[in-house]
Amino acid sequence: MQQDVVVTRKIGGKTVEERRSERWRRLIDAAVKVYGERGYRNSTVKAVCDSAGLTERYFYESFSNSEDLLCACFQEAADRLLMRVRRAGLQGGGAPMERVRAGVLEYLRHLQAEPAAARVFLIEMSSVSARADALVSASLDRFAALLVDFLASGPGDHVEPPRLLLRGAIGGGLHVAQAWTSSGYAEPVGSVADTILQIYGLVAAHIPGGVPQAPMRASAPFRSRKRVAANTE
Repeated sequence: MQQDVVVTRKIGGKTVEERRSERWRRLIDAAVKVYGERGYRNSTVKAVCDSAGLTERYFYESFSNSEDLLCACFQEAADRLLMRVRRAGLQGGGAPMERVRAGVLEYLRHLQAEPAAARVFLIEMSSVSARADALVSASLDRFAALLVDFLASGPGDHVEPPRLLLRGAIGGGLHVAQAWTSSGYAEPVGSVADTILQIYGLVAAHIPGGVPQAPMRASAPFRSRKRVAANTE
């Protein structure tokens, strides 16, 4: 029986597909660097290609336009971050909030270690397009599901907290991370993590096996002051 033989052409020891994948990676890495330094709206295709050491012809081999590249960068950053947070949480201990804290610390440390990627993940996707907004929303849903997994008492023991509360908590944590990143990471990582954990504690109170909502610190009682008129006599 005659069999068809597929011959894979190689250039410089690499297949065409391997070289295309390598160019894709170089463009992603270059875009994260350029967007992190200049911002997405101040960056051009040429600037990204120059940073990657590629011509614009190779850009359009992988991406249709700048927005397409930005979305790919965001997806890449989100996937990596989610994987690291999940691994850290699973290794963080048995108690629900110990898992959550381990995941939050890894999240923050990753943002601090890779400020360019942090800017793409936290800032540059804002109000770009409906497609970009949908990607951000889907990413928030994935992190929300991971938070519920960490807080559940055991495999399969998933009781969904109120949807708006869950989304609000994840969004609140995101805004804390945005403010921290924009400040140049002024606050210690542990302090920022504690702030986010206070927000996530609201979700934990709704999940069996989680932890009750931590009581809020009592603020100093409000004392009204009477305005004393100056004696003009």
